[in-house]
Amino acid sequence: MVRAGIIVRNFIMAFAALSGALFYHSAWGETELRIGYQKSSTLLTILKLQGSLEKAFAEQGVKVSWYEFSSGLPLLESLNIGNVDVSADVADTVPVFAQAAGASLTYFAREEPSPDAQSILVPASSPLKSLADLKGKRIAVTKAAGSHYLLIAALAKAGMTFNDITPSYLTPADGRAAFERGNVDAWVTWEPFVASARRQQNARVLSSGRDLAEYQRYYLASTAFAEKHPQILALIYQQLEQTGLWVKAHPAEAARLLGPLWGNLDHSTVEQANASRSYRIRPVSRDGLGEQQKIADAFFDAGLLPKRIDAGAVAIWQPPAQP
Repeated sequence: MVRAGIIVRNFIMAFAALSGALFYHSAWGETELRIGYQKSSTLLTILKLQGSLEKAFAEQGVKVSWYEFSSGLPLLESLNIGNVDVSADVADTVPVFAQAAGASLTYFAREEPSPDAQSILVPASSPLKSLADLKGKRIAVTKAAGSHYLLIAALAKAGMTFNDITPSYLTPADGRAAFERGNVDAWVTWEPFVASARRQQNARVLSSGRDLAEYQRYYLASTAFAEKHPQILALIYQQLEQTGLWVKAHPAEAARLLGPLWGNLDHSTVEQANASRSYRIRPVSRDGLGEQQKIADAFFDAGLLPKRIDAGAVAIWQPPAQP
């Protein structure tokens, strides 16, 4: 009788284990992970080049596909309508616009602030020495980008608004060209354009984002995908965390990978650009979205957002606790 009980118990345990394995496989298997990224998406670009996610998901039956976008706003629009499942990092301003448009997106990771990765640049011979000197000047900036918020914050610190300058809303490539030709007095941009301008054009940093704009970068997923596949996000989070540490520990090797993708920048310029980025992957918390609220309020006051938003009223995925 005792032996029969043991057999039954062992059968139940074996069945439970098999059922769990089948459930685990069904939750992962035959799933396509569609990732949207930009050339500036450092960590996911490295993961793509090294095939790390494909290797990590191979045993789970998850197929990884990649879709490149020219900028963050189209990327999050595609994420919202379901054309991609996960977004590589975008500047902190981009989710604010997506939220104002009613997008159903979930924050699942962030990079710690990198305030020195954005700067207001002037020519080496420029007479401009302080933020107050920007008054009346023509300034190149990419509209709605993190650099746009940096310029708003810098002008506010100097007691000015956009009415006190002449903004030239240009893409980074056009901003660089205008800066080279002397068509603008200053250029507000981000890495690797900052390092490139400093090394190749002898540009001078009038002010970085320090004490003005934190410049965090966020990773997002469609809310539907985040709810259905939290274990996939957990693995992506882990891979991002490891890659961020790898970039900092192997700057020269990272530069060799990224240089060709960043307009064939020389390795020293790429290393300098990456030195300004934290690349430290951290969870997103509602209490940590204070800078997002400042950005949202500033953009609404500037007429860039159609309505005020509560930056904390968003979906947030949390990585599982470490054992």
